[in-house]
Amino acid sequence: MNATRRGSVMSLRDIEGAIVPAMKRRGANYIGAEYDSDVMRYRLKFVRGSSVIWVDIDGRTGAVLAQAGD
Repeated sequence: MNATRRGSVMSLRDIEGAIVPAMKRRGANYIGAEYDSDVMRYRLKFVRGSSVIWVDIDGRTGAVLAQAGD
């Protein structure tokens, strides 16, 4: 990912390191991520019980933008 190499977008590894442990403490298991280069946003996916949780992260700052699911 060129934006990551240029430093304008955080790496997925850095994003995961900040978000995944907090979600695990809430009982959610990490199942993967997607990156939307048009808006520089990561979407991390988790599952807790039978519910799927999506967490949208600003790729530039690492800030949580939105969360959907239970």
